[in-house]
Amino acid sequence: MNPRISLDQWRAFTAVVEAGGYAQAAERLNKSQSTVSYAVRRIEDLLDVRLFELVGRKAELTSTGRVLHRRAALLLERAGSLERGAACFAADWEPEVAIAVETLYPTWLLLRTLERFATEQPETRIQLHETVLGGGDEMLAQRKVAFAVTPHVPPGLEGISLYPLRAIPAAHPDHPLHHLGREVTFDDLAEHRQLVVRDSAVRDRRESGGWLGAEQRWTFSHKATQIAAASMGLGFAWFAEFTIRRELEAGVLKPLPLAGGGERFVHIYLVFSDPENTGRAAARLAEILREDVAGFCRESGDMVVLPG
Repeated sequence: MNPRISLDQWRAFTAVVEAGGYAQAAERLNKSQSTVSYAVRRIEDLLDVRLFELVGRKAELTSTGRVLHRRAALLLERAGSLERGAACFAADWEPEVAIAVETLYPTWLLLRTLERFATEQPETRIQLHETVLGGGDEMLAQRKVAFAVTPHVPPGLEGISLYPLRAIPAAHPDHPLHHLGREVTFDDLAEHRQLVVRDSAVRDRRESGGWLGAEQRWTFSHKATQIAAASMGLGFAWFAEFTIRRELEAGVLKPLPLAGGGERFVHIYLVFSDPENTGRAAARLAEILREDVAGFCRESGDMVVLPG
């Protein structure tokens, strides 16, 4: 079915509604008032509807006019979006960017980056893969993503350093490990249930969680479930400190007094799957991500602890 109403006619109609009259619409569209009036009449004639009715001495939208105005505005926005997207793609901006981001990376910082990118390139779709351990490496090797934010740099690829991240063991304050009356040893940990997150790699899958010496172990697919289980006192876990900042402040999780310091460090890298052939959109997204990490580090003066 070929539309009987052109985009210009719908544009004239919406301009009359939004500008408040035919004369104002004509000025906005840089057209004559008679041209705008004719476009609105053609819509009414071709569709056999009434768009406006006189209420006193003022023309107001009919119920049909209100519905058609909403739909016309949406139609015009979609048409504009189509043209903007075509312009971006003509300038070598790929229509979609796929990235893999390790769950250790701060979610709030990632969303800030995506928001900035969307402001610049609203027509580019983002495919975000949230990975654990080898999941990012696997996607890089299979060229399923343009880049990965990962604690591992696969052989043959180069990593751009982002920041070091501190990991700590923690459990609910009522957990038995908090009531030993002394520092906790690795032998103590081995006697209690450890909560870990499963590696998201399909091949050579292994369990994450830093130290894995406990025979009792529950394995989850998502860090949110791991955090919830630990907050309920169901076990202990190693966490990137920023991911449990709210739980620490709320008092439902407490760092274990592990002998020898009780902390470990993991470095986070940005790794491109094919640095020589990275698209403009992917390159810009990676650039924004690096700017956001650097900006936060400058503001906080601490490249290790990132707040959740």
